[in-house]
Amino acid sequence: MEYRDYKTLKFETSGRILTVTIDNGPMNAVDHDLHEELSRVFSEIQRDQDCDLVVLTGQGRAFCAGGDMDWFQEMIDHPQKFRELGVDAKRIVFDLLELEKPLICRLNGAAAGLGASIALLSDVIIADDKAVIGDPHVKVGLVAGDGGAVIWPQLIGYARAKELLLTGDMVSAPEAAAMGLINYAVPTDQLDVKVQEIAQKILGNPRFAVRWTKTSANIPLKQIAHSVMDAAIAYETITNLTQDRQEAVTAFVEKRKPSFSGE
Repeated sequence: MEYRDYKTLKFETSGRILTVTIDNGPMNAVDHDLHEELSRVFSEIQRDQDCDLVVLTGQGRAFCAGGDMDWFQEMIDHPQKFRELGVDAKRIVFDLLELEKPLICRLNGAAAGLGASIALLSDVIIADDKAVIGDPHVKVGLVAGDGGAVIWPQLIGYARAKELLLTGDMVSAPEAAAMGLINYAVPTDQLDVKVQEIAQKILGNPRFAVRWTKTSANIPLKQIAHSVMDAAIAYETITNLTQDRQEAVTAFVEKRKPSFSGE
């Protein structure tokens, strides 16, 4: 199957494995193009007859390190553009949960915000032990509306998830593995070996037994997502209009500590 009209994603098929690589600048930051492409790629993968398993990774030293600041400022200046993201934001989460094919996240580097949500909504997460992961939405003045409020509590429980979502702290891959947030943290030179090991174990099982086991396991996650996503995206849209949101973005660009007013 040919994947056309993608600027920020690369595709490579080897046997029955499709590798999708986020390739959007040095840190693979989320901008308009990447967000839009993520909103359609997983449904397209579902229709791909040439693959039975997907590996999702990032190009270079990051997996997907959060949002692009120029894009953030554009949406502050033009709030209607942020409102328009809501449909695509939901589609990313629900298409990930609807994808029947097993999805392995090869977490090659930093994953933040939406990048972390995509990683954690995968089925098996195998990280470079030098990688970090977190959801710092609050640090940039936003509600964690793009899936973080859905998946983090299900993986590590509400107490620990709320601590990390409310502080916006990043955690190291070994720490994430120890708390059950991800599956494995391995040395850099063992990352591909471990990804292939798990991929081949999964592919060694009957195709539809695998797919529909995943589908069954995802039913409660889909129910939670349906309960949470509309409100989370609505709250996130409102926070995009606040003074503290602008201050967070300005301070980041100016490389200084933000001074929040609470408004």
